[in-house]
Amino acid sequence: MKRHMRMSAAVAALAGVSLLATACAGGAGGAGDTAPTDEKSGTTASETGRVAISYPGGIAVLDPETLEVVDEFETEEFTRLNPFGDGRTIAVTTSAGFQMLDTAEPALTDALFEATAAGHVVIHGENTVLFDDGTGTTTIVPTDGFADGYDALPETTTYSADAPHHGVSIVLEDGSLLTTVGDETSRTGATALHAHDDHWDEAAVNAECPGIHGEGTAAEEAVIFGCENGALLFKDEAFTKLAAPDAYGRMGNAFVSETSPIVVGDYKNDPDAEGYLLNAVTLIDTAAETLDVVELPAEVQYTFRDIARGPGDLAYILSTDGQIHVLDPETGELTESYPVIEAWEGPTQWQDAHPAIKVDGDIAYITEPAANSVHAVDLTTGEIIASVELDHTPNEIAVAIG
Repeated sequence: MKRHMRMSAAVAALAGVSLLATACAGGAGGAGDTAPTDEKSGTTASETGRVAISYPGGIAVLDPETLEVVDEFETEEFTRLNPFGDGRTIAVTTSAGFQMLDTAEPALTDALFEATAAGHVVIHGENTVLFDDGTGTTTIVPTDGFADGYDALPETTTYSADAPHHGVSIVLEDGSLLTTVGDETSRTGATALHAHDDHWDEAAVNAECPGIHGEGTAAEEAVIFGCENGALLFKDEAFTKLAAPDAYGRMGNAFVSETSPIVVGDYKNDPDAEGYLLNAVTLIDTAAETLDVVELPAEVQYTFRDIARGPGDLAYILSTDGQIHVLDPETGELTESYPVIEAWEGPTQWQDAHPAIKVDGDIAYITEPAANSVHAVDLTTGEIIASVELDHTPNEIAVAIG
């Protein structure tokens, strides 16, 4: 099967583009003159790895060490945040598309990849891939595309799915494009495509993954997608369906380490359950091609925002009891617990502010909406090393990883 592809040298997003998201100019609170400098980007070490926090109508950029607010910007009432992969850029999803937040300057720039319904952002290898749910368009962007600034958008490659759907795409090291298949009413699986001049050739396809959602890349570039009845594995240029133990056994989010073959996924086996709290995880061994479900203790409940991988390839679960529970993916055992925030309840809607965890190296960044606070935790000791109380209620969080 052939698919159409187009290459485009995109021009700068014009300041006159009608955006609901409006940037507030503000002074940058940078590091001292003696901080080490990244020769490629010209930014200092303390300007990379900065933390972005969304709140109703705005975004705050925080220093990763002190959590002090460096700057704030006005935007839409609800935005989503995703790292772009270059150590300084955050992709902000707005009603206009994917808008670039430069956390080093900092500035909410005019660089915008237009989208009718901006969705997933996936970083892998040398590419960052954007998916527009409203059109089914995949946009492949070089992750270092903003190394020379944000005055112009970098050259991109695009792929258009047969129908719009809530999808996700990833580009592998060999240039293969893995992308979901679906339409506005259902999602069925995924396809692997190879680029040839002005078209894409279909190399593999699998339609055994109803409700396909989310992705993650484990060791040896094994890719996992979540299904409503298990997971879909892609490795060695072929798809393999891994069945859940329940007729309805939904995994929708994969938490991975590229140095571990084991994927930790969320898990839900009751399609009629109310709320967003979960009490079990999936452990997918991509080498052995197995999927196991681990029931957690009753007090350990979480949402899609509350699992991250960190030191030692372990998984860290921010639970409703206010603790980070450390899960060993090799054994499925909880090995330690660190109290961090007050106990909390699950959200009524998924967009509602509730605690979240993001990890950069040994440090976990935790939001605590009930206290308008953000905390930095050393995952090797469980020690809270910094905290800040904001003037707003934090919702989403992203770290400018590189």
